[in-house]
Amino acid sequence: MQGTIATFDPASRSGTLLLDDGREITFGAAAFDASGLRKLRLGQRVDIEADHDGSVRQVRIPGVA
Repeated sequence: MQGTIATFDPASRSGTLLLDDGREITFGAAAFDASGLRKLRLGQRVDIEADHDGSVRQVRIPGVA
């Protein structure tokens, strides 16, 4: 799935993103930490990997392995 970063708190390493279908979902520090990224900016496009229950497992930059 892809979406756009709506909020990001560097202190807690968590935030929300707006999916392309209009849904807003949250991601926690574990999903951010799994990405290997150091920061995110508002409006940044991301790919997400979600668990079967819909919780975000990882946030990634599109096209980056």
